[in-house]
Amino acid sequence: MKQVAKKATGEPTTLWDRTRQLASQEILETALRLFTEQGYDETTIAQIAQEAGVSQRTLFRYFGTKEDLLGGDQGRFGQVLTDTISEQPPEADVWETLRAGIAAVLALHDSREQALERFRLLHNTASLRAGWLEKRLRFQEDLLPFIEARMGSGSGRTDPRARAVIATAFACLDAASMTWVGNGGKGDIMDLYDECLTAVRS
Repeated sequence: MKQVAKKATGEPTTLWDRTRQLASQEILETALRLFTEQGYDETTIAQIAQEAGVSQRTLFRYFGTKEDLLGGDQGRFGQVLTDTISEQPPEADVWETLRAGIAAVLALHDSREQALERFRLLHNTASLRAGWLEKRLRFQEDLLPFIEARMGSGSGRTDPRARAVIATAFACLDAASMTWVGNGGKGDIMDLYDECLTAVRS
């Protein structure tokens, strides 16, 4: 699942970029381990910093909030989602377009095991679940103009069809990830997404 980090220009990152990436990755892995062992709400920023061998100030230079330590860079996730969707060929329909965006975001996880632990914590921690719903609504709003354009919306008002399509895609992702976690990570999450979407559309 891991993707090699590159600059926006497509060039490989510098040594400084790679050093920062490795440091942030170590902090993320430490946080995920502690969240899994102790629980998200029971784990403190001070514990994560101490285990990762950095100061709390350094930790906050990489991650703005405790929630970011689980979800990673949400801004990056949102950017990958919108970029992938905007880059899809004109002949791709809205469902294919949204699927490509979701698959690209899932590919940002460093490993299958990391993705499973993140989704497990997300679905089993009320505070994280609430935060995800808020982010999901923001992502949906960001995607609205792209999907409206593909659906030929030109009335000058927000198209409810576009909202419905986007909301359905995210609901299928939720259903797929919950099922994937429930099955202990067996199978492929995108196959489950396809099953969910087929059920809704049939």
